[in-house]
Amino acid sequence: MKLAMLLWLASVLPQHLADQTCLATTVYLEARSQPTIGQKAVAEVAMRRRDQGRWGNTVCDVVTAPHQFATTTTSKSYDIANLAAFQKAWNIAGESIQNWSLPADERHFVVPHANHFATAAVSPAWERNHTGITIGAHTFYAVN
Repeated sequence: MKLAMLLWLASVLPQHLADQTCLATTVYLEARSQPTIGQKAVAEVAMRRRDQGRWGNTVCDVVTAPHQFATTTTSKSYDIANLAAFQKAWNIAGESIQNWSLPADERHFVVPHANHFATAAVSPAWERNHTGITIGAHTFYAVN
């Protein structure tokens, strides 16, 4: 399925399914080749950003905010072709959304306070003076 189709589908689904679709698509695009814990960390960053409200009030708003996640930097004609990897991303997205429906003191955190991540080989300007946690090919930071 094309990225454009998945994003359109998310725009017409009920909010809970839209959020899971958007989050699964983000996990797939950002971390499908990463270990499960790295995929959960990517989902956690998106969920934390939603709670912070700075990038949007829904998961879809957050992950489609300009230049924040791969959903906006990947060609809309990109084919989401690895169905097993997308199924895993879908499951992780659902688990993450369920985890974030719990009171904050009951949630399981993989990367506490992290609201940014970057490929470990890259040093973005915003990472200066911030300590990161590296999982797989990504480093996760608490920036704001």
